Amino acid sequence: MTMKTGDDQMNPITEDDIANYLANSPDFFVRHAELLATVQLSSPHGNRAVSLQERQAEMLREKIKALEQRIMEMVRHGNENMVIAERIHRWARNLLLVQSTRALPATLVAELQNQFMVPQVALKVWDVDSRYAEEPFAQGVSDDTKTFASSLTQPYCGVNSGIEAAGWLEEPATTLSLALIPLRPGALHGPGKAFGMLVLGSPDPQRYQAGMATDFLEHIAELAGAALSRLRPR
Repeated sequence: MTMKTGDDQMNPITEDDIANYLANSPDFFVRHAELLATVQLSSPHGNRAVSLQERQAEMLREKIKALEQRIMEMVRHGNENMVIAERIHRWARNLLLVQSTRALPATLVAELQNQFMVPQVALKVWDVDSRYAEEPFAQGVSDDTKTFASSLTQPYCGVNSGIEAAGWLEEPATTLSLALIPLRPGALHGPGKAFGMLVLGSPDPQRYQAGMATDFLEHIAELAGAALSRLRPR
């Protein structure tokens, strides 16, 4: 099949030409309704031929199936987020119930492990009031680690590559992935130096991956930073 161009040359009609014509001629099958019953297409589920209507129905079923899968995935993620949000709520509530400021770091760590089932958690804070300077949670942090914590504007997630803070964990050798959470008195992304850092460790190398979403870790960072501000000099 050919067609003439403006300079009278004959060019073959392409599939794109046919597709464009049908797309721009919605009444074509109204004028040629008999074609709907005679057009035969190959089925994607075998070598048999199917009618145009049947092929359209198959395409619709495939689209519906894909949409159903996406909805199920969204529901699953929504349920998971609700569970995490409830755990953060319980964790924050238990922090508010702590009356002894000196006991706050240990309670924060224990509740974090309990509510979120984290195998290992460690916490260090610095620039604290002199009353807490000799506490274990206020010692053993190098200047390099303090600078590193202040450089983080969001939690670090990734492999345990020998970072000094991993040594704060009880069993650093068994930790294959880490989350390092800087603590500031205000918003995590706000100005000011970090005055502490939380370390979450797991033997699962996939639990804390580079590039993973950190929204809930950021919520934990801001709540922990606000709670532990009670340790700082007034």
